[in-house]
Amino acid sequence: MATQTQTLRKPGFQPARRHDYLYDPLHVVASERDHARATFKSHTSTDRVKRVPLYPTMFSELRHHPRFQMRLDVTDPVPKFISRQWRGYQNQAREAMIRHTTFNFDPSVQVPAKAYSSADVGGADRYKFFKRPIIPFLQQIPPEVLLATARQDPLAAQEQLRVERAPTPPTKNMMTQTDYRDSEAQTDPYTPEYVVRPGSAPELLTLATLSYGRGLPAGLAEVEMIERARAKRAWESTLPPLSDVSQLDKRRKMMDEMERKEWTLREQEIEKLQEARLEVLKQLLKKREENHAELNIKRLDKLWSKKQKEKEAKIKKIRNEHIKTIRKLTGKRAKVEGKLERRDVIQDFSNYGSQTYAPLTRIGMFLDRGSEQFVVKSKHLSTYQGLLELEASLPDFVTNPRIKAPKPRTGVKAGFIKRKDRQENELKDMYQTIKFEQTKGEEQPKPLRFLQKIEKPIPRPPTPSVDVPSEEEEERELATIFLQQVIRGRAIQNMIFEGKEKRMELIKELRSTHALQDAEHAMKLQEKQATLALQRQRRLHEHKEFLVDEALSQMEGASLGDMADFLSKELIRLQEERRIHAFSMLAERQRRIREAEESGRRQVEERRRREEDEIFKQVVKVHQNSVQTYLEDIIMGSVDNTADLQARSEIMETAEKINDIAYDIEDKRTQLDSEEIVADLVHCFLIPEVQKTTMREKVKRSQRKYLIAAHNEINKDSENTISMNAKAPKSEQPK
Repeated sequence: MATQTQTLRKPGFQPARRHDYLYDPLHVVASERDHARATFKSHTSTDRVKRVPLYPTMFSELRHHPRFQMRLDVTDPVPKFISRQWRGYQNQAREAMIRHTTFNFDPSVQVPAKAYSSADVGGADRYKFFKRPIIPFLQQIPPEVLLATARQDPLAAQEQLRVERAPTPPTKNMMTQTDYRDSEAQTDPYTPEYVVRPGSAPELLTLATLSYGRGLPAGLAEVEMIERARAKRAWESTLPPLSDVSQLDKRRKMMDEMERKEWTLREQEIEKLQEARLEVLKQLLKKREENHAELNIKRLDKLWSKKQKEKEAKIKKIRNEHIKTIRKLTGKRAKVEGKLERRDVIQDFSNYGSQTYAPLTRIGMFLDRGSEQFVVKSKHLSTYQGLLELEASLPDFVTNPRIKAPKPRTGVKAGFIKRKDRQENELKDMYQTIKFEQTKGEEQPKPLRFLQKIEKPIPRPPTPSVDVPSEEEEERELATIFLQQVIRGRAIQNMIFEGKEKRMELIKELRSTHALQDAEHAMKLQEKQATLALQRQRRLHEHKEFLVDEALSQMEGASLGDMADFLSKELIRLQEERRIHAFSMLAERQRRIREAEESGRRQVEERRRREEDEIFKQVVKVHQNSVQTYLEDIIMGSVDNTADLQARSEIMETAEKINDIAYDIEDKRTQLDSEEIVADLVHCFLIPEVQKTTMREKVKRSQRKYLIAAHNEINKDSENTISMNAKAPKSEQPK
C-alpha cells in the first residue's frame, strides 16, 4: 500500500447557482415575486460582464489608452425551449381547491393527487440505496458479552455529535493498491480468507468485530473481556437443561446471580467510564481556562500596544502642534506692527541655507523621497557575524593595501623623445639657469657705519577734560579769564615801562646817536604794541561773545536732545506696551482655547470612563450569571439524575409488589371474576366512546342542512350578480 498526499483547498462555494430556479427540481421559491427577483438577479449577474480586448492598444499601460473595455454579454445562456414561468402555479391551484373543498361541500370538485417521482432502484437511482455490508456470523454472539466499545456516546444528541465532529483537515492520506507488496510498507495487517468446517464453532470467530486499531493488538481490557466471555461460556455449559423441570428454580437462581454479577461489572465499567470522562472534562476545563487566560493576556497586550500607539501619536501630534504654534507666534511677533517685508531674491540666492537651496520638509519638499529603495539590506551589514564573514571573504590587498610610487614616464622609445617631454626638459633647464643667475647676482647686505638709534619722545599725557559748567559758572569763568588777560596786559605794560625807566640812560645815548631813528622806531613800536593790545582786547571780546553764543546753543541743543530722547523713549515704550498687550491678548485667547479643549477632553474621558465601568459591570454580571447558570444546570442535572434513579428504584419496587399482587389475584381469580372485569371495562371505556361518536354524528347531521342552505343562498346571489353585470354576445347585439 503506497501513501499519496493530496491537498484539499477550500473552494468558494455559493449558496445557489444562477439558474437553479429553472433547472433544479428541488429549488423552491416562495412566490412569483421571488421568482421574478431570481430572474432579475441572474440577468444582472457580474458573470455576464466580460473583458473585450482592444487590439490597437492591447499592450498599452497608459490610463487614457486602456487595453480592454467591459461589455455585457447579450447571449442568453438559457435555451428558448426552457420554460421561464414560475413552477408554483399548479401547487397554488391545488391548494385553492383544497381550501374550497374544506370550507364548501362540493362533491363534483376532485382534488388531483400529488405525483411523486418513482425511484429506479436498479437504474439511475441505485447509488441512493448503497450501504455497507454486514459481516455474517455462523453462530449468534451472546448479547451479554461486550466485544468492542462504541467510539461515540450512544446517549448523546445529534446536535452534540455535529458540534464535536472534528474539522476536515486540509491534507489527508490516500491509499492505493500496488502490484508488488512489501511487508514494511503494509499499513494494516493482512487477514486471509477462511472457511469454517460445518458443525464447528472456533473461539477465534468471537473476536471478528475486533480490528486493527479497534481492539487489536489486544490490551488488558480486551484480555479481560475475552476471559469474561470464556467464563460466560463455561457457566452456560454448567446450566441445568430446560427439559429438567425439577432444576428450573436452580437455573433461575443461577441466572439471577449471573445477571447480578453482570450488572455489578457493568456498573464498575460505567463508573470507570464516568471517571475517565470527568478527568477529560477537567483537562478540557483546565485547557479552556488556560486558553481564556492566554486570550485575555493577548487582548490586554494588544489593547496596551494600541493605547501606547495612540499615546505616542497624540504626543507626536501635540509636539507638532506646539512647534507649529511657536512658529506662528514667532511669525506674528515679527509682524505685530503690521510691517510687511518683501522677498529679497539676492539674499535668498546668496545664502546657501535659504529655502531656495534647502527647502523645509514641512512645506512639502522632500529631497530624499524614494531614497529607501537604494538602502542595501543585508545580514553582512546589519550583524557583527555578517561583518566578520564579509571581512573574511575580502582579498588580502583590500585590508592591507600596498601603495607603489608611480614611475615617471620618460616617453623614450627606441631612442626617440616626444616633443612634449623635450619641451618640459628645456623649460626645467631654463628655470634652473634663471634661478642660479638670480642667486648669483645678489650680494649680502653690509652693516651701516653711521647707524644711530633715535629715541622717540615721551608721549604727552592725555588732556584732562572738564565737565560742562552751568551758566553762572561759565559767566564767572569768562569774567575771570577776561580779568586775567587785562591784568596780564597791564603787567606786560608795567614791565615794558620799568625796563624803559631802567634803561633811560641807554635810550638817551641812543637818542643822541640815532635820535630820529630811534624815536621813529620807538613810536612805531609803541603804536604797534598799542595796536596789538587793541586787537587782543577785540579778540577777547569776540571770544567772549563766541563762548556765550556757544554756551547758549549748547544749552538749547541739550534741552532739544533731552526732549527728543524723551519722546523717542516714550514712543518705544508705547510700542512695547502695545506689543506686550497684543501678546497678552494672544496668550489669553490661546489659554481659553486650551481650557475649552481640555474641558471637552476631560468630558470625553469621563464619559469613556463611565462607559468602560458600565461595560466592566455588565461583563462581570454576565460572568456571574454564566457561573450561576452553569452551577444551576449542574445541580438540576444531578437532582434530575438522583430523582430519576430514586423513581426507577421506587417504580421497580412498586412493580414487583404489583406483580406479586397480580400473580396472587391471577391464581385466585374465577370465571365470574373474569366476566365481571370484562363487563366493567366495556362499561367504563367502550360504551362512553360509542356514545360520544353517536352524539357527534347527530350534531353533524343536524348542522348539515344549515350549511347546504347557506351555500345555496350564497351561490344564488353570486349567479344573479354575474348575470346582471354580464355583457351580451357580439352575435346578439343589435345592428
